Amino acid sequence: MLSEGWDAKTVTHIMGLRAFSSQLLCEQVIGRGLRRTSYETDPHTGLFTPEYVNVFGVPFSFLPHEGDGGTPPPTPPKTAVSVKPNSEEFEIKWPNILRIDKVMKPVLSVDFDSLEKLEIKPELTPMSAELAPIVNGQADVSKYTTIELEKCEEQFRYQRIVFQSARKVYESLQSTHFKGDKGYLIFQIIKLVEKFVASDKIVIPSLFFQDDLRRRVLLALNMDKIVEHLSRYIKLNNTESLEPIFDPDFPVRSTADMREWYTSKPCEKTRKSQISHVVFDSTWESAESYAIETSGHVISYAKNDHLGFEILYTYNGVVRKYRPDFLIKLSNSATLILEVKGQDSEQNRAKREYAKEWCEAVNSKGGFGKWEFAVSFDVNDVCEILSSFATR
Repeated sequence: MLSEGWDAKTVTHIMGLRAFSSQLLCEQVIGRGLRRTSYETDPHTGLFTPEYVNVFGVPFSFLPHEGDGGTPPPTPPKTAVSVKPNSEEFEIKWPNILRIDKVMKPVLSVDFDSLEKLEIKPELTPMSAELAPIVNGQADVSKYTTIELEKCEEQFRYQRIVFQSARKVYESLQSTHFKGDKGYLIFQIIKLVEKFVASDKIVIPSLFFQDDLRRRVLLALNMDKIVEHLSRYIKLNNTESLEPIFDPDFPVRSTADMREWYTSKPCEKTRKSQISHVVFDSTWESAESYAIETSGHVISYAKNDHLGFEILYTYNGVVRKYRPDFLIKLSNSATLILEVKGQDSEQNRAKREYAKEWCEAVNSKGGFGKWEFAVSFDVNDVCEILSSFATR
């Protein structure tokens, strides 16, 4: 729209999303943001007040002296990644699941002995908020005001924290089917939250835990973490059955559905895959791909790149998409979801729990064969993982 002839006098920010090779085009784009929005003059100088445009995005030369004026270098050659013709023997299909509904037990329980500890780090929790008015798109630092969270003690009472956390846990269980009374469900959740908050399963690695107010502040500010942590274990300990809900338009996806795309990353041609190339994001993935390609336990495989295979999971109260690295069809007809992970974290552990739940739901539903999930933490453990799951 900025290249057309209508007079947009309200443009203050321009975001460039592609590289520019034409000096004239650079000047034209910036010119769209240099139209004045006001023609009032300063009463002291009689001149127009200055106005500005903020330009972000791909760097480009605006004034002639900024660039060397030469021809930009050619883009590196790209490899076409596509579905190989006549490769149906290597096709891998998977159920396209929108969500997994859970049938919960009427009486909830959590094994607190096996419940993993939750670490809350005070240094990663904001204890104050600075506010300032925005003038012409910029914060007026001369008018900063600070809100000290520690002064809001009334908001951080234990009972308030428990009730708010219980409400969030209850909301997180709305996708489940509870056989008992809803009021009794809320009562049970409150008791479980109270027990969890008062237990030693919440670890604060500092002297904060010795100060009651600071501990309450940290609990309140990390409520989403607490809720997500406890909700996972409530579902894990109290789920009677899993019911996968399929996408009504595309209930089954396949490697044969992948559209051709291009990459400049390192890649190699495949023999045991319906996809023409396997693309490497790291030397580790390159070594793992070679081990998978040459393994006698592998019938076919595909790097999960542009395939559309996703597992929904929740972390810190936000629904996210998890895309494992490989789909592998083993010699015993099982399908292995393999994740390559160098460093572990709380979020990665949450992904694994949802991936295992996904496999359990698919296996219980039937019709898609046996599905397994594994994580490779070392470049040398792939062969052992493949052998272990192929001989089950």
